[in-house]
Amino acid sequence: MPIPLQLGDVLKLKKPHPCGSNRWEVLRVGADIRLKCLGCGRLVLIGRADLERRIREVVAADAAGAKGPAKSPLKST
Repeated sequence: MPIPLQLGDVLKLKKPHPCGSNRWEVLRVGADIRLKCLGCGRLVLIGRADLERRIREVVAADAAGAKGPAKSPLKST
């Protein structure tokens, strides 16, 4: 069963990035996950299976203070 990830979630991974941070923001969800390092801003694309082995903790987007996905400018409200 895959770990439920949403856009804007902050992940704490087991090993730190070379910049020293171990916190990552989820930018894309699918078979591959795009992450942004919250220490240096580096973007990486990693397979879901590899990422799930490396996750230590998932912090929900609202609890981390991160904003959810932006509204599409094409939709009228």
